[in-house]
Amino acid sequence: AATTSLVVGSLVWVEDPDDAWIDGEVVEVKGEDIKVLCTSGKTVVVKASNVYPKDAEAPPCGVDDMTKLAYLHEPGVLQNLRSRYDMNEIYTYTGNILIAVNPFRRLPHLYDSHMMAQYKGAAFGELSPHPFAVADAAYRLMMNEGISQSILVSGESGAGKTESTKLLMRYLAYMGGRAAAEGRTVEQQVLESNPVLEAFGNAKTVRNNNSR
Repeated sequence: AATTSLVVGSLVWVEDPDDAWIDGEVVEVKGEDIKVLCTSGKTVVVKASNVYPKDAEAPPCGVDDMTKLAYLHEPGVLQNLRSRYDMNEIYTYTGNILIAVNPFRRLPHLYDSHMMAQYKGAAFGELSPHPFAVADAAYRLMMNEGISQSILVSGESGAGKTESTKLLMRYLAYMGGRAAAEGRTVEQQVLESNPVLEAFGNAKTVRNNNSR
């Protein structure tokens, strides 16, 4: 619900049956009934409890950490993720949590050895949001404090959990890997074990051909 007083001219978000949320401007206030002129051109009347304020000063390309948002509500979060996705920025922080939006296409330039070298030892939040930053933070804590670390990867079927886990494993293997006797690195051996593990733990579903 709105956390600020609504007056004529306020920029707001309201629910929409087609787009989930749509932005607009308050044109009339009658008690708890708020009339909103949406950017789509239609006018709706909704209860004040279902109206959310919109940050008029939010950057059009979004912010890399959603704790920077003026309003941390559902429409604000979704709009920020959408704005970044439209700019091919699929990763966004919420504090020390990394949110990934599955692009459903390969972006090899984001995960090459040069990118891993950039994140090696970099302070968390210094560089753009990335799984390598999360993996590096966990690795540094493990090495510096001698305490086991965990990284929780969660999401719906098809969200990209398996691929994100592979990226985390790849970076950790890169950080701790040494060439084996036969010349294969630990990184190669860890990644090559994935198909075997997936054969036992993954299955095809109606939403995902390789669901964990």
